[in-house]
Amino acid sequence: MVFRQLFDPVSSTYTYLVADAGTGEALLIDTVFEQAGRDHALVRELGLKLVATLETHVHADHVTAAWLHRARHGSTIMLAAASGATGADRYLMPGERVAFGRRWLEVRATPGHTHGCVTYVLDDASVAFTGDCLLVRGTGRTDFQQGDARAMFRSVRDAIFSLPDACLLYPAHDYRGLTVTSVAEERRFNPRLGAGVTEEDFVGYMRHLGLPHPRLIDVAVPANLACGRPAAGAEPPQTPTWAPLTLTFAGIWEIAPTALEEHLDAAQIVDVREPVELAGPLGRIATATPVPLGELAARMGELARDRPIVTVCRSGARSAQAAVLLGKAGFTNVANLAGGMLRWCAEGHPAIGATRE
Repeated sequence: MVFRQLFDPVSSTYTYLVADAGTGEALLIDTVFEQAGRDHALVRELGLKLVATLETHVHADHVTAAWLHRARHGSTIMLAAASGATGADRYLMPGERVAFGRRWLEVRATPGHTHGCVTYVLDDASVAFTGDCLLVRGTGRTDFQQGDARAMFRSVRDAIFSLPDACLLYPAHDYRGLTVTSVAEERRFNPRLGAGVTEEDFVGYMRHLGLPHPRLIDVAVPANLACGRPAAGAEPPQTPTWAPLTLTFAGIWEIAPTALEEHLDAAQIVDVREPVELAGPLGRIATATPVPLGELAARMGELARDRPIVTVCRSGARSAQAAVLLGKAGFTNVANLAGGMLRWCAEGHPAIGATRE
């Protein structure tokens, strides 16, 4: 199985990618609207086919990317029938299975944070995705959005703690940098509902948390009840349109050599190699401005901010760093030449001074 745990630092949300290595069919669990490009890049780079997006519940702290992924990949949107959401393709009931290739997830109802909370359990019970029901040494809130502390206590005890001790538990959030726990650990060490804690203890604990109201609840909940579809008049995240670009999982926009040659007049090309390299066998692109990477920070003022920039080096590694530096400096339309001058020359594109066999 292919497995990746991804993180959104703004909402402290974990998104999970699971895929069957044999067939390449993949699921994404608890996606984040602003991270749709990252997720798409990972699916593409790993050579997977996204067949569905799943929600553990209707989130109050971020908007799902389910609708964006369906628009791009044709993936099926799935969440609990008890969620009350509209616009999904499949509404899940307890005990159902969600297949991906030869693997599957079992749906277990775990209400308490919301009515529609579910936990997804891998077919061999080695892994479970607990959403906001059970966190690492904690639990989700029960003080808003159909919260019910008694229901949560029973959900954890009946649906999660009944899994094998070694089952790894992956939550939808963590605010301390913790990534994973296990059934045995939480049963023993969870301060809210671990060993010796009664239902009355838990209800009293949750009644006095005193947490602030979620900052994005008034935006996130309505959007998530529509599976992340943008409201009328709202625009989904836009990709650059001046040329066909590809976003990598590293968060860097790339342009292929053929696309760059077709759009040379539109872009400023910044070659960040050292001067001696420009006279080497790879040559240089005629319209490129030489700015060695070590001088880039001091010479950014020479670059126009209202035109796209393409960074170039020998292999695409140093120029990728140059793209990052330009982005941090406020340049909003920067792409890296994929494969650098090595690929540019290998594909036969024109380069001044290049020596060809």
